Amino acid sequence: MIQSITGQITALDGESASLQMGAIEWQLSMSGQSLSQLKIGDEVKIYTYLHHKEDSMQLFGFKELMEREIFFQLIKVDGVGPKAALKILTFFTPKAFREALNAPDVKLLAKAPGLGTKTAQKVMLALKGKLDLSAESGENSGGKITYDELLQPLVGMGFDKKSASEILSSVRKDLGESASEAEILRKAITLLS
Repeated sequence: MIQSITGQITALDGESASLQMGAIEWQLSMSGQSLSQLKIGDEVKIYTYLHHKEDSMQLFGFKELMEREIFFQLIKVDGVGPKAALKILTFFTPKAFREALNAPDVKLLAKAPGLGTKTAQKVMLALKGKLDLSAESGENSGGKITYDELLQPLVGMGFDKKSASEILSSVRKDLGESASEAEILRKAITLLS
C-alpha cells in the first residue's frame, strides 16, 4: 500500500487534486473537507489509499489520518463504496462523523448525500464504537470549529450558500461556542429544510 505522498499541489477541482512528486504527477480523489485545506502551490503530505478493481485503479487522498481511517471503515460497510464514502466525508468532518455515530443520530447520518436511511442504519451498526472520539490521531483539531468546516457540508447538500451562511451564523450564536459540530449541523439542516 502507498502510505502517503509528499509533493506540491498543481491543480484542484471539486473532486480531486493533482500532486507533483519529482517527475510524477499523481491525481488523487479527495473529499471536499480535504480539498478545502489545500491551495495550488502548497507543499503537502497526503495520506493515500489505492483502490484496485479488475478494470481500474484509483488513488484516494486524505489530508488527515483520521479521515482515512473513517474511509477504510466506511468502505467495509455493505452498500458503501469509495465514492459514497468520499461524499460522506465531504459532508462530515471526521469529528462530526464520530459524534453522529456516538450520539447515535441515524437521521443526521442519513442526510449525507447518497446515504439513505437504510444505509445510514447499516453504517451506524457497523461502526458504532469503532471510532474513538478521544483519538485525534493526526486530526487537525485545535478544538475550535471553523466556519468553512460547517458551511461546506450544507452547500454540498444543495442548500444555497448565502442562506446556509446566514442560518449557520444564527445557529452558532444561539448554541454558543461549546456546541458540537453535529449539534450545529443538525439545527442548521432543520432550519434550512
